[in-house]
Amino acid sequence: MRSSFPYQLYLVISGNTCNGKNFLQVAEQAIRGGVDVIQLREKQLPYTAFAERAQQLKAITDRYKVPLIINDNVAVMKEVKAAGIHVGNNDASPAELRKIYGDDLIIGYSVEDIRQVSGIKAQQADYIAASPVFSTNTKKDTVTEWGLAGLNAIRQLTGKPLIAIGNMNLYNAASAIKAGADCIAVVSAICDAADPEQAARELKKMIRNEKKL
Repeated sequence: MRSSFPYQLYLVISGNTCNGKNFLQVAEQAIRGGVDVIQLREKQLPYTAFAERAQQLKAITDRYKVPLIINDNVAVMKEVKAAGIHVGNNDASPAELRKIYGDDLIIGYSVEDIRQVSGIKAQQADYIAASPVFSTNTKKDTVTEWGLAGLNAIRQLTGKPLIAIGNMNLYNAASAIKAGADCIAVVSAICDAADPEQAARELKKMIRNEKKL
């Protein structure tokens, strides 16, 4: 059965994005506030440390029945039996991942060029991420700052779930939904918040209101 992606609020987290707070506690608070799916992004960690951190986080996401997505690292994804993996253009191809792991694996794909939206990688992904919508210090290895117009251009080319990520927060998320995003992905809007649970709750309420759910 092909995996689906019905989620609205997506947290991208690492051990270094929470300003000294315990990232596991932040993740749990965020889930309680309404985060639907979590991606662990640990570009700088060696395999063993990444896998250990992923296993700790998965214990929490499993408890709340929230999918855990691993950024880039196929070996870690496989080791911890994560729900999915998120890749970019320099990582494993969604098409190859689909052949190996089948339709039960959630595969996310970041697009950097409008032509990629109609390519084979995007076709085999469960969701597409416009990354970044707005430039951000949390991810500097990007090519295109899409903006709202770019987000809308992607929306016109695909019916796949579309994730807006990149400096997304309570003040611009509604505009991203109007431009065509199905889901809002955040980092600092929750990780930097004094109360991550309340920050997540406010974001989720805004998204649901904008979608009129």
